[in-house]
Amino acid sequence: METIKGLSYDLATLLYPWISHIATGLVACLLVVLAPSINRSLQRLVGAKVFLIRTSVFFLVNAVIFGLLIVWLSPQLAAGLRSLSPGWLLGVLSLSFVFIGVWAERQRLI
Repeated sequence: METIKGLSYDLATLLYPWISHIATGLVACLLVVLAPSINRSLQRLVGAKVFLIRTSVFFLVNAVIFGLLIVWLSPQLAAGLRSLSPGWLLGVLSLSFVFIGVWAERQRLI
């Protein structure tokens, strides 16, 4: 058991320099899973409008707002992940990506 704890501690320690990239990936994966629901809602909201309005709203939400969310949330998440001990970091990251993967699978995105 100590060997597994030591290996997970060592692996988590190796992840710390890459936390900002991991946080960006986590936020991007979350947005990929949420995007179809958001786009469906947008379609209901502006579906009967003129093409230019529909296209503008689609661009605004998918490019600008999602981009701003990634830029704003990633550093926040990275700071939170950096505050975790190595023992917790590996578990939290593993469970987060597994949760998003299962969620994407249930929505038939993968």
